[in-house]
Amino acid sequence: MAKEVKEYLTKEKKEELELELNNLKTVRRKEIATAIEWAKSLGDLAENAEYSQAREDQARCEARIAELENILQNAVIAEAHHTANGIGVGSVVIVKKLENNEVNTFTIVGSEEVDLLNGKVSNESPLGNALLGKHAGEKVSFITPKGIAEYKIEKVD
Repeated sequence: MAKEVKEYLTKEKKEELELELNNLKTVRRKEIATAIEWAKSLGDLAENAEYSQAREDQARCEARIAELENILQNAVIAEAHHTANGIGVGSVVIVKKLENNEVNTFTIVGSEEVDLLNGKVSNESPLGNALLGKHAGEKVSFITPKGIAEYKIEKVD
């Protein structure tokens, strides 16, 4: 049996995924079923591109439904916090890269919410994982494709 992994989500992201799942189950499945029936009416399924495309769409839809159900089943709602245990999912962290003194602000999020352009890094990423459990004033280092990266934690919210 596969090990179940906790999926950290904000309340907003959980609601977004629930809406997507509902849409796939109620609207998209019907659209695909209609497309399959129409493609069948065209005849010879062996050389029917429309039928093949509709079946591929169906497979992708069902795979996404299964993925979303798994994520939501294992979802843990992450609130922005910094506890005595240190940085956790939901923490907002200001770090300084020791190599060039560049300062960045990151929010630690679950893997479904990663958005590097908006400073959201996964708790499973090298940086996110290195920050977990740490406190302001500590230094962290981790391996990147360009070598070892070192940061100092300036502030945690």
